[in-house]
Amino acid sequence: MSLDPRTSANPLVRRAASWLKAANDRHPWNHNEHFHGWVVRRVPRGARVVLDVGCGAGVLLGRLRGRAPEVHGIDADAGMVAQALARLAADPAVTVRQLGFDDVRSPDDVRSPGEPGPRERPTGPDARVGGGYDAVTMVAVLHHLDLDDGLAHARSLLAPGGRLLVVGLARVVSARDLAVDVPSALLNPLVGLVKHPRRARPGDPGTDAPGMPVRDSRHTVDEIARTARAHLPGVRVRRRLFFRYTLEWTAPR
Repeated sequence: MSLDPRTSANPLVRRAASWLKAANDRHPWNHNEHFHGWVVRRVPRGARVVLDVGCGAGVLLGRLRGRAPEVHGIDADAGMVAQALARLAADPAVTVRQLGFDDVRSPDDVRSPGEPGPRERPTGPDARVGGGYDAVTMVAVLHHLDLDDGLAHARSLLAPGGRLLVVGLARVVSARDLAVDVPSALLNPLVGLVKHPRRARPGDPGTDAPGMPVRDSRHTVDEIARTARAHLPGVRVRRRLFFRYTLEWTAPR
């Protein structure tokens, strides 16, 4: 049974949720971009190549460029790729491709996708770059993938010492979930007032990129944490304010 107040049948809860939605609509803000700073700060020092999975319109790619000399973005949606390319076309250090996550086995699959024949792993100083990513990031993406397969594949893409950084969405089902979700709902209009002080007007662009694919999460934070621990020993999963959780794991050296 879901305890999510946004889907509650209780009339008082529904009335409060309706009031909060109206307040949020007057001062909207982007919850995913709110966590971009956390992602960027957690990229390992000295990172040379970073992959953003489900890069959308490329906002995070532009910020990751300040942490690594080579940044790759992939998205399965052609519209998102077109927006990211338009945003970042002038930066030769950023590569954006329309690829599924499973299509990427190494950075070379993004640098030169579709090349026939097997690829040799580079040796010498470039071996680490050719063999894996120093960071793989996902913001509001993991719930679009099979959880087990997505985590296992992310692990396989990391270089030794590379870091997986996930900002995700989860179902609300427990008291522990509510202990974070309810304060988030109450604080959300106040943050919106600070981030977007001018009242939104009809015709204003939305907080998400046009055409961004969306879906609800199928898993709870506890389920995600259990699955992550099976694939990523020592992983850290945290419930966060504003309807997100974070997952961080560093590959052994």
